[in-house]
Order: sequence, then structure tokens, then C-alpha cells
Amino acid sequence: MKLSLNVRRSLTVFSHYKRSLAYMFSLVFHLIALTLMVVSVYNFAHGLLTDPADVVTLIIRTINTLVISLAMYELGVGVGKEYSTVKKGETIFQNTRRTITRFVGTVCIALVLEALIMIIKYSQLDLAGNLYYPIGIIVACSFLLCALGGFLRLTAHAE
Repeated sequence: MKLSLNVRRSLTVFSHYKRSLAYMFSLVFHLIALTLMVVSVYNFAHGLLTDPADVVTLIIRTINTLVISLAMYELGVGVGKEYSTVKKGETIFQNTRRTITRFVGTVCIALVLEALIMIIKYSQLDLAGNLYYPIGIIVACSFLLCALGGFLRLTAHAE
């Protein structure tokens, strides 16, 4: 009986440790996302006031920073949800599938936007020879989405 009580206490301590660490990591990712948002808005306003002629590049940089901020936010939400609580009736497989899908989707959006930004930038600077890089990013993103589809198909029995 005494051993059982010690085991329960250690599991409770581990559960509290795991939950508090998850909240700390989630808080760090949320703070990074908030900082990136503030820096992005500041850089956009500062760029409009100092060099209004280069608005397209300014908008592209702002979008780029905001997409990275969104990815950090999604990561913070995923970490906070994944490790802090488990919903009743939900298995770890369902939770993992949902978190991975959300994160990979956000990463793919960020990568495709980055590739489109690079295409616009290279076309403005007449650097058509460098278009291999954004095309490579888009192809890699398509492979990542196909791998996500395969993962979801192979883990469909977990539902």
C-alpha cells in the first residue's frame, strides 16, 4: 500500500512538472510571436515614413515576418495543448495527428509564401537564374504535404 502511494505521488509530481514545463515553452513561443508582430508593425510604419517609394519590398518583408510569427504562435498553441491537458475521450494518437497536421500546414504556408516572395524579388531584380531556389522550396513543400497525407492515411486506424 505504501509503495502504491509513493508511485502515485511521483506520478503527480511528474504530471505537474510536465504541465508547468509545457506552459513555460508555450509562453516562450507566444512571446516570440508577439515580439515578431510588434517588430513587424514597427518596421512597416518606419519604412513607410522613411522610404515610401519601396512599398512592395516593405510589404513583402512584413508579410514574411508575420508568417513566421504565425508559425511561432501555432507552435506555442500546439505545445500548450499537447503537453498540458488531455481531453476526455481523446487518445494521444488523435491529439498528435491534429497537432502535426496544424504545424505542418503552417510550415507549408510559410515556405510557400517565402518562395513567392523570392519569386517576386528575383523578378524585380532581373535575377531569373536564381528561380531554382524558390522552385525547390515549392517542390519540397509539395513533398512535405504528400508525406503529411501519407502519415494521415497510415494513422487513420488510430481514430
